[in-house]
Amino acid sequence: MVKIGNIELGDFPLLLAPMEDVSDPPFRAVCKAGGADLMYTEFISSEGLIRDAAKSRQKLDIFEYERPIGIQLFGGDIGNMVESAKIATEVNPDLIDINYGCPVKAVACRGAGAALLQDIPKMVRMTEEIVKCTHLPVTVKTRLGWDDQTKNIVEVAERLQDIGIKALTVHGRTRVQMYKGEADWTLIGEIKNNTRMHIPIFGNGDVDSPQKALEYKNEFGVDGIMIGRASIGYPWIFKQIKSYLNNREITLPPSLAERIQVTKKHVEFSLQWKGDKLGIFEMRRHYASYFKGLRDFKPYRARLVEAITGDEIFSILNEVEENYSREIIFM
Repeated sequence: MVKIGNIELGDFPLLLAPMEDVSDPPFRAVCKAGGADLMYTEFISSEGLIRDAAKSRQKLDIFEYERPIGIQLFGGDIGNMVESAKIATEVNPDLIDINYGCPVKAVACRGAGAALLQDIPKMVRMTEEIVKCTHLPVTVKTRLGWDDQTKNIVEVAERLQDIGIKALTVHGRTRVQMYKGEADWTLIGEIKNNTRMHIPIFGNGDVDSPQKALEYKNEFGVDGIMIGRASIGYPWIFKQIKSYLNNREITLPPSLAERIQVTKKHVEFSLQWKGDKLGIFEMRRHYASYFKGLRDFKPYRARLVEAITGDEIFSILNEVEENYSREIIFM
C-alpha cells in the first residue's frame, strides 16, 4: 500500500499531473471517473494568492468527489510561498505540492518552478519552511536538474526527504529540455533504489500507453506513475493502465458513444464551474483531443469552436454521434 502521510493510494497509484489551463475541476472530474487515484490543481501562483487575485483564488476550488486532491503552489519568494501555503491549507486539501519543475520562461525567469534547480539551498530552505507552516503532507514535483551538467536529483531527493516531504515526483527531463526528446527515467530509478529513501517516488514523463506503464514500473521500480499530456482528451488511460497492470488485458479504446458521453460531461462541468461564456471558451482546446483519429472531424471541430451556447454544443455532438455511429471511424 502506497501512502502519503496517512493518505492511502493503493498498491500502484496513477496520478494526474497538474497542468496549467488543463487540470481544472471539469477536467479533473472526468479523469477521476476515468480512474485517477490522486489529482492536483493547476499550479497556483503564491504571489497571486497573496494579492487575492481572482484567477488564483478560483484555482483553490476543490470538491469532495475529487479526493484525494493536492493543491500545487509555485513561487520564488520563501515568505510568499509560506503565506500561500497557509492560505491553501485553509481550504482543506489532502496535501500541498510544491512546483520545482515548471520550465516555461514566464515562471522560471521569475525565480520560480524549475529555476529553483539552480539554487538547491534555497529550494531546501523554502521546502522546510512550508513543511513547518502546515499540518498537511507536503510533496514536491521537480525535474532531473537544470541541464545535463546539473542532474543532481538523487542528492536533492535525499535533502528534501530529510526536511520532511512525504513524496517526490520527478519528471525525467531537465529544464533545458523543456518537453523535447525522450524522458530519461534512469535517475528516477536510482532515487527509488537508494536505500536512504523511504518516501514514495513517482515517475513522470512519456507514459502514454499501458505497455509503457508496465515497462517503466518493472524497470525502474517506482511507487506509481504521474500522467500528464496522455490524459488530455483521453481520461480512459488510467483504467486502461490499471487493467493491463492487473490482468495483462488490453482493453478496447472508447467507442464514439463513450467519447461523446464524456465530452458532454466535461462541457457540463465546465459550464457549471466557469459560467457559460468562459466555460464554452475554455472547452475549445479539448475537442480535437477527444476526437483524435476521427475521420473528417475537422468541420465538426470548427463548428464546436464557433458554438456560443451549451445547447448548440450538445446538438453538434449529437449530430456527430448520429452521422458516424454505423461506421468504423477511428484511424
